[in-house]
Amino acid sequence: MFLASLTHLGAHDEFRQRILSSRLASSRHWLKVIYGFVLFAVVSQSTGIAADPVRYNVLHIVSDDLNTRLGCYGDPQVKSPNIDRLAARGVRFERAYCQFPLCNPSRASFLTGLRPDTTKVLENATQFRKNVPNAVSLPQTFRKGGYFVSRIGKLYHYGVPGQIGTDGLDDPVSWETVFNPRGRDKDEEEKIFTLKPDAKNEGRFGGVLSWLAADGEDAEQTDGIGANEAIRLLEKHKDQPFYLAVGFYRPHTPYVAPKKYFDLYPLSSIQLPTSPDELRKHFPAPALASIRNEEEAMTDNQRREAIQAYFASTTFMDAQVGRVLDALDRLKLTEKTIVVFHSDHGYHLGEKHLWQKMTLFEESTRVPLIISVPGNPANGKASRRTVELVDLHRTLADVCGLSPDTATEGASLKPLIENPEAEWTKPARTQIVRGGANNQVVGRSLRTEKWRYTEWNDGQRGVELYDHEADPKELNNLATNPQFETTVTLLKLLLRQPTR
Repeated sequence: MFLASLTHLGAHDEFRQRILSSRLASSRHWLKVIYGFVLFAVVSQSTGIAADPVRYNVLHIVSDDLNTRLGCYGDPQVKSPNIDRLAARGVRFERAYCQFPLCNPSRASFLTGLRPDTTKVLENATQFRKNVPNAVSLPQTFRKGGYFVSRIGKLYHYGVPGQIGTDGLDDPVSWETVFNPRGRDKDEEEKIFTLKPDAKNEGRFGGVLSWLAADGEDAEQTDGIGANEAIRLLEKHKDQPFYLAVGFYRPHTPYVAPKKYFDLYPLSSIQLPTSPDELRKHFPAPALASIRNEEEAMTDNQRREAIQAYFASTTFMDAQVGRVLDALDRLKLTEKTIVVFHSDHGYHLGEKHLWQKMTLFEESTRVPLIISVPGNPANGKASRRTVELVDLHRTLADVCGLSPDTATEGASLKPLIENPEAEWTKPARTQIVRGGANNQVVGRSLRTEKWRYTEWNDGQRGVELYDHEADPKELNNLATNPQFETTVTLLKLLLRQPTR
């Protein structure tokens, strides 16, 4: 990695930090210096593995389509008391990013520890072993380490929720046991409001804004059933090392939750995001390609209803997380168990007229990530370093004293778990692929602590640069501003550096 290369060449911290600052944006002298470093640097990494790692259990909780609209991430409205209390006893990563903002590519990546360019999973139809048949997944690493390994709900990609008896794109060799919950939300789909009522099957709900304030109780919903099964397995396997992966479906569309959760968010309290006038003049065309006609045609009241339902589904999911955490406490497993919580990618709620995912903006690429290691002195702190979901495989193996396959990509976050402010120079990368072979659009985005830099088709279809210190909502594209020419050039080089 480019900035890591500077470290190993003896560059001082102050110099490295200044490389991407706006002060150097007009200096061509520094550009020549950096080219020299790029040409001759030899990259190496150290994960700082502890001499005597503890044999912890792992509870790995994944929420579907969840953005950072959570109390512990500073949202003033969304109620997420259980995820918040997990953050209070873990390290919360402020700048965590997915590698591809779509379910199957992202999940194939973080569950293998391989980047999408390696798995070649770029849509929701390909099972990763078609392209990397010998990959060793994260749960396989724990199975080889002697752990009981089980999946509940959606980890690898499948329906929301899937049909009974089908596992979608699951990986059977990853798990000893699997459980696919299905609840009232699936059985009563005819009650769900959808923006595309004429669409068929999954097309009516899975990728379309749709919602329902449901009758009944939490335990009747798919995620309630999944939480019950997680508790049952914790009780059954509490006396042996386990890696338990629990995949909750909400807040993925359709946004379904019992009515009591909708009541927490009156429509009058929902604030709609604002967007620049003549929106498409501000951004390259591929950046806004995810805008859908039916979403742009929504009334303001429908937009509020959609956001209300998303918030309600988030709080419902949070309640199920709380039930599983309560079981850990009751069974006296909390001090023996690493708890990891994150989502598969971020999510738009109307920003720039965008909804859902498949963009390279912050809302779609950024994810909540909390890692709680028992007894860690840094618990309760936040790290502002840029990290990636692809890092999870090496991280969990590292903390638990296991060895991931040598092909595994990413880096161990153990140094940041121990010291959230530790030096860290690795940026985060997210990519998108749209369209067929004859009209393919490829977007690649790089996130440092200060900048987001994005290219579409290697820059031929647009370039974006955002200063997150001055413009956290990414409304002012600086890529063509002559003042930032050198910054663009440096980030272009960094984007093309090897990722291993």
